[in-house]
Amino acid sequence: MSVPLVQRVVAVLWSSFLVAGVATILVFATFDPHDLTDPLGFSDVSRMTVYSIGFFLIWIVALLSSLLTVYFMRPVGSVNPGK
Repeated sequence: MSVPLVQRVVAVLWSSFLVAGVATILVFATFDPHDLTDPLGFSDVSRMTVYSIGFFLIWIVALLSSLLTVYFMRPVGSVNPGK
């Protein structure tokens, strides 16, 4: 039985979103946004901007991880029909 494409997409996006939310909380509970931006010369950037950029970067990493999991969960026969 094949899982519908929409269900796979939602599973990847939702799980990576939840992981990104938790990871963002942990990162910014440890590091102040200005501690991250001041050494780079972006001292005029607001905290909310750093939080948003951080969340989306973490979401992309979690999304790639989830996509790789879905990719490697495919049966061998669908990738290499001769086996």
